[in-house]
Amino acid sequence: MSRIRPYRPSDRAAMYEICTRTADAGADATGILSDDSLWGDLFAVPYVERHPDLAWVVETDDERVIGYIVATDDTEAFATWFRDEWWPTLQERYPRPAEATTREERMIEHGYSQAPGRNPHAAEYPAHLHIDLLPETQGQGLGRALIETLFAELTRRGVPALHLGMDPNNTGAAAFYERLGMAPLPAEPGGQQYGVRFS
Repeated sequence: MSRIRPYRPSDRAAMYEICTRTADAGADATGILSDDSLWGDLFAVPYVERHPDLAWVVETDDERVIGYIVATDDTEAFATWFRDEWWPTLQERYPRPAEATTREERMIEHGYSQAPGRNPHAAEYPAHLHIDLLPETQGQGLGRALIETLFAELTRRGVPALHLGMDPNNTGAAAFYERLGMAPLPAEPGGQQYGVRFS
């Protein structure tokens, strides 16, 4: 049996591993980039640094972390913090590309381009999340339980709505979000967005 518990700083390495092992439209992205850490540095670890109170993990009986959900309750404030405090610590590791043509270069450019006012859904859907689960977690209701845990906390805080972005190639994730009552939102070509209101 697995259980959900709040994130602890000792889970940080597992966040990197799980993020990488699920980053290729839900499949293992190990080795796709020259530095596997880039996945976690963009999409997982900054959230637990900024909002450890909005992060939960799935832990097995033998205390392995095999899934997580991370979030922010204020996308604009998070983007400001990411730009001003988080990403500057990584710029030496990830130099800005002169032209972002490869997948890796586009991801690095994504890090450099974070700023308030860039997300069209942030005003109406101020929270956003990332959820990643290793294949061994599937079919146990753990994804739904993580989402419900986060939504309950956001509702308690008075956050009106949440959005998320995802790889449209991850059709299983899209079906999961729709089962949870999320509705498609306008998205840029090559992307997919969902939103949900809490009131």
